[in-house]
Amino acid sequence: MRSPSLVTLLLLVAHAICAPAPKEQDTDHSETVKASQSIQHAINKAKPGDKIIVEKGIYAEQLEITTSDITLIGKPGAILMPPQNYTPNFCTGLNYDFSGAPTDAGICVHGKGVKLAEFKQEHRKVESVHEYIRNVQITGFEVHSFSGMNIVLYAGIDCVFANNKLVDGGQYGLLTVYSINTLAKSNMVTSTTPFPNYIAMCMDDQSGAKFIGNDISDYIIALCTQTSGGLVKGNTVKSCCIGPFVDPGVNGAKLLKNTITSRNPACPDEAAAGIILSGSINTLVDRNTIQFINSKDKKAVGLYLTDDNTTGSKVSGNTIEKNYFKENDVDIVNNSTIKPDTNIFKGNICKSAFTAAGSTSYCGRF
Repeated sequence: MRSPSLVTLLLLVAHAICAPAPKEQDTDHSETVKASQSIQHAINKAKPGDKIIVEKGIYAEQLEITTSDITLIGKPGAILMPPQNYTPNFCTGLNYDFSGAPTDAGICVHGKGVKLAEFKQEHRKVESVHEYIRNVQITGFEVHSFSGMNIVLYAGIDCVFANNKLVDGGQYGLLTVYSINTLAKSNMVTSTTPFPNYIAMCMDDQSGAKFIGNDISDYIIALCTQTSGGLVKGNTVKSCCIGPFVDPGVNGAKLLKNTITSRNPACPDEAAAGIILSGSINTLVDRNTIQFINSKDKKAVGLYLTDDNTTGSKVSGNTIEKNYFKENDVDIVNNSTIKPDTNIFKGNICKSAFTAAGSTSYCGRF
């Protein structure tokens, strides 16, 4: 066997010298933050792949995350509270409180070059994004009493929020906007104020949003569903004014195996429903339990379908099946104006005094 020539060896050496350096990989670094330290300082230093572990303690600060592929882990007793004075950041003024003042967020996660539309209602929409933030995970935190959102995501991909306790978010417990494949699971979202706070959880994403196995109580709206194809599954809703609310024009959302029970006595009479489909299209409402939805005027409804007069969107093509209704003022009201009605009702069990204003046609049996 012949030895390689000198020319061949020189070419191999030259190739090794001139080859591009390997691309920098994500790190696998963990940093621990103690009660006397700043979580934001650790976030600012973090690189993709890093984990930030926050020890028990009360942290009075706002957090802003713009780095992809980082994980923020709160140990039991890690509580995030508002600082004495808010510092403006990207999430300032994403929505406004009921007095018209701009709000601030507790944990603000967002992409780069996010162009926001002017505020009209609820929260600001997104017009365009230069770079999405990806694979951020936030788990184990208690977040209390921020004026806007306790946790908010704008322009994210594959971000996860799990096993957090979100208390008294003034406008939202958790909000995700213009994102893809957001997962919020096993969070506790509650309001302790005399009058319920506004929205517990809201998905206003491009696609793939999932709210699974969350425990929600004492909000006006428990689960705002503004994402076509969004999945709302296995959540427990207690003592809210309205459970899941599917917005006008939202197509193909899925409300599966949720339990919606009771209603906060402080709720106004006009906010009294277990589930509302307002101008939504092709929603699947399957195997939910809706019970004890009652109001002083005896007009609270387990499931309410209605057209939306503002947008003109007609509630249509929705499938309501295998749901269980019990001890509501009225089980089902269908105010669709499309003739013939394209909404499908099958296999529902109704055990309240009234169904569809006296009609049993939407239920399998009493």
